[in-house]
Amino acid sequence: MFFKDTDLPSPENALPGRATEVTINNVHFITGAPLKPPFEQGLQTAIFAMGCFWGAERRFWQQPGVVSSAVGYAGGKTPNATYEEACSGLTGHTEAVFVVFDAGVTSYQNLLSVFWESHDPTQGMRQGNDRGSQYRSAIYCTSAEQLDIAQASALSVQAKLADLGYGAITSEIIAAPIFYYAEDYHQQYLAKNPAGYCGLRGTGITCS
Repeated sequence: MFFKDTDLPSPENALPGRATEVTINNVHFITGAPLKPPFEQGLQTAIFAMGCFWGAERRFWQQPGVVSSAVGYAGGKTPNATYEEACSGLTGHTEAVFVVFDAGVTSYQNLLSVFWESHDPTQGMRQGNDRGSQYRSAIYCTSAEQLDIAQASALSVQAKLADLGYGAITSEIIAAPIFYYAEDYHQQYLAKNPAGYCGLRGTGITCS
């Protein structure tokens, strides 16, 4: 049902990356909250990938209860990859969004609804006109509870998609790998560049 990592570069073929982390301004452009941990006690985190991370991040920071968000690279083999490296297909990374949320205001299930409703999770290594492994759909779970919830939600969403004539979900749903922060100019990109590109398109399903 879900994505297979045989379509990604092997450890031997992946780009080597680097030990040095990217330097970013650790302040969310909209909320003023930190992008990197530590976060305030009681806040939870989640990681999603659903195509170009510019529009995906905006969709999440617009949600009530989301305190902070950041974009980066996850699910691959190259440490501290650059944007150009991730776009080469030789790192195995997705363009991912790291979400920090207050579970007293919103829930992980609500964030999953945003994920499923905002893109087409059946397209494999692409999202709309954006093609490549970096645009694949993924849910990277930061706890065992999140993993159970995400897998159950996928079964429900699959039935909704089938009713609309869509094929099998190809989203990768696994325990969260290392999240590498993207370059500073990508962070909250569409807040800094309101006319910037956003290719997000949903399928028409709604999730309760």
